[in-house]
Amino acid sequence: MDHYQHPSAIVDEGARIGAGCRVWHFVHVCGGARIGRDVSLGQNVFVGNKVVIGDHCKIQNNVSVYDNVTLEEGVFCGPSMVFTNVYNPRSLIGRKDEYRDTLVKRGATLGANCTIVCGITIGEFAFVGAGAVVNRNVPAYALMVGVPARQVGWMSEFGEQLPLPPDGRGEAICAHTGARYVLRGRVLHKEEPAA
Repeated sequence: MDHYQHPSAIVDEGARIGAGCRVWHFVHVCGGARIGRDVSLGQNVFVGNKVVIGDHCKIQNNVSVYDNVTLEEGVFCGPSMVFTNVYNPRSLIGRKDEYRDTLVKRGATLGANCTIVCGITIGEFAFVGAGAVVNRNVPAYALMVGVPARQVGWMSEFGEQLPLPPDGRGEAICAHTGARYVLRGRVLHKEEPAA
């Protein structure tokens, strides 16, 4: 085994867990799950069968990653945040054939206790604030807060808010990395600093 697994964790036969992963107390990983390298699964995390988790993700305590959720590289899932996979669930109506895909792109942060309604895409390096309820697609680098979540600004890849309006035009420099961000309408582009 090339990853750490706490004795209380259950990893079903067939699950693929990459090198360097840390699987903590009371985790359950289903047999169809695909987990990349250097992923941390905190206490009491559940990972479904039809789940893909990219390299370097951090899934904090009490998160259930249900079927049809894909996390690209470097996604952060804060404590007790929630994914769904059925839009209109009922206990008395079977809807497993109605699961909706949810994609969280590279580097995004999903804050503690936020809820991600199924069938949407969270853009690269987007930042969802604690307790927000996201029910529509989120642009790359967008800062989302509230219920329902609304965009209030932009975040750098470093994780700092950029002094730009939610839409319009402008540019900002990340004080930590020197990267330049250019806003055109509702699309933010990152330009690497000159060598």
